[in-house]
Amino acid sequence: MGSLLRALSISRKDIESYYGKPPLITWGLLFPSVLILAVYLKDAAGYLRVAPGIIGMTLLFGNTSMAAIVVTFEKRSGTMRRLLLAPVSTGTIVLGKVSSAAAYGICTSMVLTLAFVGLLGMKITSPLVFALGLLLGAGTFALIGLTASVMVREVFEAMTLMNFFRFPLLFISGVFMPLSDLPAWLKPIAMLSPLTHVVEVLRYGVGGRCYFSSPAVPLLIVCLFFAACWGVSLPAFRRNANR
Repeated sequence: MGSLLRALSISRKDIESYYGKPPLITWGLLFPSVLILAVYLKDAAGYLRVAPGIIGMTLLFGNTSMAAIVVTFEKRSGTMRRLLLAPVSTGTIVLGKVSSAAAYGICTSMVLTLAFVGLLGMKITSPLVFALGLLLGAGTFALIGLTASVMVREVFEAMTLMNFFRFPLLFISGVFMPLSDLPAWLKPIAMLSPLTHVVEVLRYGVGGRCYFSSPAVPLLIVCLFFAACWGVSLPAFRRNANR
């Protein structure tokens, strides 16, 4: 319980120091608004086909970007060094950092979701599955952003590193088209993307259907991705957070 409270304190500090600032709040509202407009103008009648993918994309970019910005800034300013000297474990620090980034990503994704529901009539047929998709996706993507950020010293370096995998993922993960429409040779590659499975969970939550026979399949795979990212992020943070 003590470690959890310490992690929550780190998360609250990050939210108050970084995520609660007007520029980030504005960006968190503006980005979903632009996406809604783009989706509606592209296909006013068929937006539901891409709405889960757009929500997943927002989750990916929001979590990876914010985790990278905060960790990289704290490394440069020396705040991270002071935090590492505190009597808390590496796991507690990582949990605190990831929790605040995940909270930001979930909030921006929920803004987009509520706009789809309120303005365009989207229905959430399986709220529990949808919520699990948001939570697991947010945690996984935040861990990816944190891992990338401790490898470099500058924010633009972290963003460049993440863009090497973020943009290709958009075109192989069922964001803009269902997995069933992808070429046969591309489907095995798509299965290696965590975004693919997050989008399929969200798609089931919205429409009650996904590419897999059951939503339990992508949910389990996202859990495995989360565990793998956690296992990678801890040693990476220990080795590089103090550089």
